[in-house]
Amino acid sequence: MPPKIKITKEDVVTTALELVRANGEQAINARAVAASLGCSTQPVFSNFTTMDELRDAVIVAAYERYLDFLKTEAERGEYPRYKAFGMAYVRFAKEEKELFKLLFLRDRTGEDLSPSPDFEESVQMMMEASGVTKEKATLMHLELWSCVHGIGTMLATSFLPLDREQISDMLTDVYQGIRARHGSEEEET
Repeated sequence: MPPKIKITKEDVVTTALELVRANGEQAINARAVAASLGCSTQPVFSNFTTMDELRDAVIVAAYERYLDFLKTEAERGEYPRYKAFGMAYVRFAKEEKELFKLLFLRDRTGEDLSPSPDFEESVQMMMEASGVTKEKATLMHLELWSCVHGIGTMLATSFLPLDREQISDMLTDVYQGIRARHGSEEEET
């Protein structure tokens, strides 16, 4: 009798993540995951009590992939770190459309909406770059992120094709406009 192959929790999450990447969030179901793993649904349910639990694990894995985009773009050094985060966000939307939709275009009703670590880091970068208070930096980041999210949404839904240079120019223009509007704390006193 051949030994049984143990399918790990990580195997199930990785497989479900790949299904989402290829076919969207609706692809997360026990039969599809099991078929991709070449097994029955038993390993799926022995690793996850419910499909919601698996979906949550896939969201965590997708977010980790998104954070890799941020890190990679920042390390390239082509843009200042704050702009690199915006460029990574839109690149993620363009290259990982279904993961972008899962993370950033889903109904968040009932979820914890406290700021994520990358949001907090972005606010800190805005404070340092603009010399403003945390409150004003938060507002400035929300204004800019609204633009970045809009661009990302257009790319993820194939609404409008934009190239990297156009996106870079747009982000610079919006950043400069927001920074000029809010000025620095020193100018206001």
